[in-house]
Amino acid sequence: MQENKFKKLKKNEQERDFFCVVSDAFRVFARRSSRMLGSAWAFAGAVLVIVVWILTGPTFHFSDTWQLIINTATTVITFLMVFLIQNTQNRDAKAVHLKLDEMIRALKGARNRLVDLEDLSDEELKKLEEQFQRLRKKAEHDGTRSHKANSAKSR
Repeated sequence: MQENKFKKLKKNEQERDFFCVVSDAFRVFARRSSRMLGSAWAFAGAVLVIVVWILTGPTFHFSDTWQLIINTATTVITFLMVFLIQNTQNRDAKAVHLKLDEMIRALKGARNRLVDLEDLSDEELKKLEEQFQRLRKKAEHDGTRSHKANSAKSR
């Protein structure tokens, strides 16, 4: 039984195209890197690198090469981090959207057309936002009236 499952998994793995394998590997790498590089230890390490760079300034007479080293290093690191951060944010946003979609579908009386809001135009989103603002104001107004009525009854 266990051997059958293993064979099925092996067959599925072989059938996956190269793009999926690379995409999955990058996803795992990006997630782990984001956790690691977003930590206090990574920040402390970056501060340490900058302090070491500053302290070596007098040794290199604050030369153009000395400045070029930090500029190049920070540019390359920033360039690579953009892709890591964007990947993790895209995945997190998609997961949040799916969770919210499930909640909308599960709630009785919820408007299912709100499920794919991210696909609406800016104008449609603006109209919907205005509609929600009107609903909020109405609820606040009704809430203050009912609150006053409840206060009067309790006296």
